[in-house]
Amino acid sequence: MQLVKNIRWVYLLAFTFICINAICIYYENYYINLVPVALLIILLAVYALDKLILLVVFLTPLAINLQHLEGGLGLSLPTEPIIFGIMVLFILKQLHQSTISKELMRHPITIAIIIYLTWILVTSITSELPVVSFKFLISKLWYILVFYFLGVQLFKYPKNMKRFIWLYSSAFVLVIFYTIYNHSLVGFEKEPANYVMSPFYNDHTVYGAMLAMFMPALLFFTVNKKYAAITKFIATIVLGIFALAMVLSYSRAAWLSLVIAVIIFVVLQLRIKFNFILLIMVCMAIMATIFHTEIKLNLERNRQDASQDFDKNIQSISNISTDASNLERLNRWSAAFRMFEERPVFGWGPGTYALVYAPFQQAQEKTIISTNLGNGGTAHSEYLGPLSESGVLGIITFIAIVICVLSTGFRLYYSISENETKKMVLVILLGFVTYAVHGGINNFLDTDKASVPFWGFIAMLVAIDLYHQSEKNSNVTKREPDNERVN
Repeated sequence: MQLVKNIRWVYLLAFTFICINAICIYYENYYINLVPVALLIILLAVYALDKLILLVVFLTPLAINLQHLEGGLGLSLPTEPIIFGIMVLFILKQLHQSTISKELMRHPITIAIIIYLTWILVTSITSELPVVSFKFLISKLWYILVFYFLGVQLFKYPKNMKRFIWLYSSAFVLVIFYTIYNHSLVGFEKEPANYVMSPFYNDHTVYGAMLAMFMPALLFFTVNKKYAAITKFIATIVLGIFALAMVLSYSRAAWLSLVIAVIIFVVLQLRIKFNFILLIMVCMAIMATIFHTEIKLNLERNRQDASQDFDKNIQSISNISTDASNLERLNRWSAAFRMFEERPVFGWGPGTYALVYAPFQQAQEKTIISTNLGNGGTAHSEYLGPLSESGVLGIITFIAIVICVLSTGFRLYYSISENETKKMVLVILLGFVTYAVHGGINNFLDTDKASVPFWGFIAMLVAIDLYHQSEKNSNVTKREPDNERVN
């Protein structure tokens, strides 16, 4: 009898919804059609949070960004509202009963992230525009809490790492087809390559950065003997599509990041210690600072502008004389340094660069794409942005995260003997390297397109470090229990 009553309630609710929906459609109000979708998301959040996180990963390349909303921030639909909801649910669960392991909290990467977030909080309080900065902090939190802290739990099961890569890549393939089709309509010329991926990706730079980030992982699937022939064949096709898209993106920074990733691959094969690599990088930075004038004079001799020709486009990377894109980056970086000089300790506030950099531009450094109002965007650097917005500790805390991730990746690759896990560490590390390099001349971590894989890749490395280093741990977590869920 109770079952019959429950079924009657289901029929009654369904009939009521159909009637209300019909009335709303008659009056051209279609928002009620989102109710079933919202209910599905709520059910997934309560009963299968891991599936919901993976759904967000798939939706991320397909999400559409609404820019220029109130407060200077944009919103990516449908992903960011879902991520925000997951964050709220996660926080409520932690307040009720903590599910974060002590090992995770003691991990060097976790400590670096907590210090990074703490300093963002401090500089949000001292910000020139506190409302903007606290919104920026919340957006950082929803990516880090969901894709790092929950991500580590998700990647306790190795299959979820591969699912993450495949879900993002397969949705990305749809965007690539859309982009290539639009590009073909204008003859595959260079200038339209900047925007043909819109509205899914804002421009060719973030599009190229994500192509580069996932290419090492796709290569892993093509050459891994452990996988079936059909899997390797599909991976080869997808990798070929990514490679074609990379060439047609005309993203010089993405091409450069892949070259650096290849160099790091060679370094890993030679088993060169990370401390030695870090020492070389520090020495190079010091030398570049000492001889910056001489370097600039040499670079100014290059007058090769960006071109549709591949070779000329490569040559234009170092053109700081006539290339408008390169010159505008120098303008933004110079403005960031001047902002830092005026407020070296606390900066101007997280997320405020785009709203306050205009007065820090100098006439002789402006380009044809500069704006007097300073509404052209961000600092074009994941490193100089925090320097101007959060002072010297802003850049130090972010660099600390990068160094901890690279150090962990090198250590795992050299210490793990199990071949499958070792290869996974390699491709995750190389993918992270592409973004760490790309972040020197662009910044996308305020968007879901980059933040989801960036924090996800970091979570994969930490999960491997905590759960998959030994064959014993690998066997324990190899099979995902049906009743196990992300908390």
